[in-house]
Amino acid sequence: MYIQTEFTVADAIVKELVEAEVEVVYGIVSIHNMPIYDAMLREGSIRMVTARGESGAVNMADAYARATGKLGVVLTSTGAGAGNGAGSLTETWNSGTPLLHITGEAHSDYIGTDQRFIHEAKDQLKMMDGANKSAYLLKRPKQITPFMRKAIKEALTVPTGPVTISIPTNFQALIIPDNHLIEVETVQDPTVKVIIPADVAERIATAKRPVIWAGNGVIASGASEELQMLVDTIQPAVVTSESGKGAIPENHPLCIGNFAITPQVEDLLKKSDLLISIGVRFRGGETVDWTLPVPENHINIDLNPNAFNRNFDTLYTLVGDAKAVIQEINRILAKKEIQPDGAYVDEVKAARQAVRADLRSQIGPYGEIADIMREQLPKNTVLVTDVTIPGYTWGNKLFDIYEPRNYLYMTGGGIGQGLPMAIGAQIGQPQNPVVLIAGDGGFMVNSSEMITAIQEDAPIIVLLFDDGGYGILRYYQEAAYGRRTSVDLKNPDFVMMAKSMGFESEKVHSVDEFKAGLANAIASKKPYMVVVDVDAVGVLEYQDSDEYIASFRPKHG
Repeated sequence: MYIQTEFTVADAIVKELVEAEVEVVYGIVSIHNMPIYDAMLREGSIRMVTARGESGAVNMADAYARATGKLGVVLTSTGAGAGNGAGSLTETWNSGTPLLHITGEAHSDYIGTDQRFIHEAKDQLKMMDGANKSAYLLKRPKQITPFMRKAIKEALTVPTGPVTISIPTNFQALIIPDNHLIEVETVQDPTVKVIIPADVAERIATAKRPVIWAGNGVIASGASEELQMLVDTIQPAVVTSESGKGAIPENHPLCIGNFAITPQVEDLLKKSDLLISIGVRFRGGETVDWTLPVPENHINIDLNPNAFNRNFDTLYTLVGDAKAVIQEINRILAKKEIQPDGAYVDEVKAARQAVRADLRSQIGPYGEIADIMREQLPKNTVLVTDVTIPGYTWGNKLFDIYEPRNYLYMTGGGIGQGLPMAIGAQIGQPQNPVVLIAGDGGFMVNSSEMITAIQEDAPIIVLLFDDGGYGILRYYQEAAYGRRTSVDLKNPDFVMMAKSMGFESEKVHSVDEFKAGLANAIASKKPYMVVVDVDAVGVLEYQDSDEYIASFRPKHG
């Protein structure tokens, strides 16, 4: 056995990961990152999770970060390996997940020379820059320590997001001095003083029809308790973005939830005399492309100053950590006499019930399936929804989430990332059950990662809704053109495939069979796949607006 005593660039990389309290690194080993893998092995404290594809590895690191609040780290190879991860990096960028992507790069002498060094890309740095918050190439091996610290800090700085660092292959095993970079500056007084303008406090105290729109910023700042205190004080309607599910327990009587695009919520916004938005991006898909009515009296709380007037006008944007800002608002309100309007509170509670009843009336047996899931699964269950009709019509709305970081979805809308994200979430929250809602078309994109779940002892439950193709695209093609193409898929026997991978599995054909199948999956405490025969249970009739359908047809510019 070769015993290494020299300190190398790879060792410096691992040293900085340990310094940043990184516990897990996801990736695929390659000749272009092998020294880094060996350095992690020798150091010994970092768990190395081997995915079956770079895209899946990025998804796992992404989900791990979302589920834990820690930095996600992924390690890939050069060129094609980095490129394979690019699609998933765009998801991480969309979600604003703090993630460090370490990748190899061609030998430093050949970068940009068009000599076609092994694994070389024409311009890897530019490719990575397009998929990330930022991307950097190491040019001086001895400066790897500040290089690493800058990348980690940037990934964790609001607006958080993925940062790629490319390390040329010939640098990784270079011997360098084991010198020490010490940041000697200390903060003398860590106390943060939050000053809330008197007019802001008065507007909140006197509002009679307040609405709070809670986003991922509440979760990222750990402000859920503060939010609940504010809600109990001013008695608003609480709408959550999809990323904000779990910011407040969704069984709270004033929590309407992830139902922004409904007539009831639109009516509440129209009549509202105050909107408080907290850590919300106001994505186009959740606001009907920013056409929802927002009151002029709009107070926005966000750590990112660029949230000011970004998608909706804000009368006041309070730039600061949501937890600290809401704490101060609560302190001020405690000294005021707040008199919520009882009739408005009743109206909010009625809207909460109405949006759920309307959705149930449209989805047939799947309302029962959602109820069965919530009844059988523990309160701390982590739900992951892939981009599939069951995920974005009822899974993301009717399955209540009670705790922050217990709901993950594909923010950027790319299919097939759910399976590796469920694995990453399970590694991040090993004490909680993790359940994935997936469709057959998307599931096959990363189905090889099933064996990663087995290898990593991640007992996820997969609920696979099999309709034999891309169901949503069938609908759009037929609605727009009266015909369809390339959407009907030949699938494997999913139960046999799952069992060959080491999962336990069964296929269900009715609501009653689903109830029994989910109970079996929960009792198993092992990786389990329940395949739902959608044709037998009932095809969900999806319907979009005539305007959106018409957008697929020829039109004048």
